[in-house]
Amino acid sequence: MTDRRSFLIQTALAGAGALVAGAAGPLRAAAAAAELRWAPFAEAMVVDACGFLGDDEAKVGDPLTPKLIADARASGLRVLQTTVGPVAQYEGAFEATVRDIAAWEDEIARRPDVFLAVRNGADLERARREKKLGVVYQFQDSAPIGEKLERIDDYHRLGLRTVQLTYNVRNLAGDGCLEPGDAGLSKFGHSLIERLNQRRILVDLAHSGRRTALEAIAASKSPVLISHTGCAALVERPRNKTDAELRACAQRGGVIGIYLMPFLRETGQPGAADVIRHLEHAIQVCGEDHVGIGTDNLVSAVKLTEAYKREHAESIRERRKLGISAPGEAEDVYLYVEGLNAPRRFETLAALLSARGHSDARIGKILGGNFARVMAEVWG
Repeated sequence: MTDRRSFLIQTALAGAGALVAGAAGPLRAAAAAAELRWAPFAEAMVVDACGFLGDDEAKVGDPLTPKLIADARASGLRVLQTTVGPVAQYEGAFEATVRDIAAWEDEIARRPDVFLAVRNGADLERARREKKLGVVYQFQDSAPIGEKLERIDDYHRLGLRTVQLTYNVRNLAGDGCLEPGDAGLSKFGHSLIERLNQRRILVDLAHSGRRTALEAIAASKSPVLISHTGCAALVERPRNKTDAELRACAQRGGVIGIYLMPFLRETGQPGAADVIRHLEHAIQVCGEDHVGIGTDNLVSAVKLTEAYKREHAESIRERRKLGISAPGEAEDVYLYVEGLNAPRRFETLAALLSARGHSDARIGKILGGNFARVMAEVWG
């Protein structure tokens, strides 16, 4: 490794411990990240198992701006599994979900040179081959289904391919990660999983309670995802999964996505070193064939403007009022990772993993090969 490349990698990793506002560390880390490269990246299957296109200035329903389109291109992502429909809300959830899907369908139709609707394994490979951004619709709560399991068929026709059973709180399917009783999967939850399996829709257990996760993994006839989480063995937070949950998911053929969220460390702004620490722990527990990345973040970089900080603090306060704010969310810890606050963060992570001795084959699996394999297996 050249002295210059060594300096860049050390600087990017150093962002893990840097302060956020006004510190030189984040600026150095961002500059270093922009220069890190991983040679196989251009041809890799790069999958964000939970991500979003948007920014603070975009209004709901507005077409994507030229900047957001440019960031999508620059990211190198080939598949973005993105959320449609509300969370922790039953009233109006069906209508809101249909509107979200319609907005995305319009966006894909407007920009066929950039986007591709993903419905099956062949679409995944086509997105990679044609260097487009394949878009997958996912729920982060089964609330839009309500009590009507037949809606699953309707949503499937509209393109839905992944359903997260619960958000943070209890719903009809089971307990989310903030429910102190941790009562597990309900009878309705069992019926829901059975219908999702029949329809070849992936079951996602991010945000679920720990008993709910273990019972759902056992109930599903197909591999499941935990699309965005961290490792509770490293940081004990409700949003993070225990080794038992991680191992059970992997043993049944599923994949775990490590997120780029505040829950990767006890306090302060997370950095690239925290992400790598959780990735490496997950690999140790699950094996390299069962780990990926689900950022739970915007593709575009977060700009730490005063307006952003103010809106972030207001959002945290509102989530607390609604009872859906998880321990570890803080008004002064923002939704990005030092050293990875750029659209092309997946390549930066690949370079950092390579510098730590991980093989190109393993890195390709983590960047998206593992998620793409299971998606193709379940969707056909």
